[in-house]
Amino acid sequence: MLKKRIIPCLDIKNGRVVKGVQFLELKDAGNPVELASFYSKNGADELVFLDISATLEKRKTLAEMVTQLSKEINIPFTVGGGIQSVEDARLLLQSGADKVSINSAAVLNPELITQISDAFGSQSLVVAIDIKKLDNDWYVFIKGGTESTGILAIDWAKKVEELGAGELLITSMNNDGSKDGFALEITNEISKVVSIPVIASGGAGNSQHFTDLFTKTEVSAGLAASIFHFNEVPISELKNVLKTQNISIR
Repeated sequence: MLKKRIIPCLDIKNGRVVKGVQFLELKDAGNPVELASFYSKNGADELVFLDISATLEKRKTLAEMVTQLSKEINIPFTVGGGIQSVEDARLLLQSGADKVSINSAAVLNPELITQISDAFGSQSLVVAIDIKKLDNDWYVFIKGGTESTGILAIDWAKKVEELGAGELLITSMNNDGSKDGFALEITNEISKVVSIPVIASGGAGNSQHFTDLFTKTEVSAGLAASIFHFNEVPISELKNVLKTQNISIR
């Protein structure tokens, strides 16, 4: 059985790490390179670095920051935000990213999934899916969670795997920033219908939420932001708790 991973997420806006609730009310959480370095030294298994305003503002993620990050850390990291082409992905991978993540661009141009996967291998591509529960069904949202696609989350997850994604990052918008726990049911449903690793995001508030995630679902990783950024749950402490629950972690 694969060991579970703990992944801090650094949402970047205007060169700073920010954190909000349900994608709104963003608060400053620090310098991305400093935070990344801290996590690398303090037990994070991977990092996800998302330029959350890149897609909306039609600009590319800053490759210079990726280069800086790659010099400071020694764990794998994924970069997303504003990637519209194979060339965009190539620039970030050449700048030092281990994987790239696409979200809105994957929905608007599904062929991009296959193109990036073919060019660099499926292990280099994470497809991020922002989902929201409406009338008992979970739907895919794009453009920073501002636009509904009308596509069911389960259907899109299966399609994305077929197109060549190597990993999924599922964020529940309903749970995001709530600190009430992950969206266990839908996350588990998705992880059961695909054979690629699934990272769960949205709702982590304490160690128990990660225990629930790893014992009640088949996901391979749990991602969180504010509880790590504001040191509410140190990663080393979280890993110790998970070990006492006999959960196999990195």
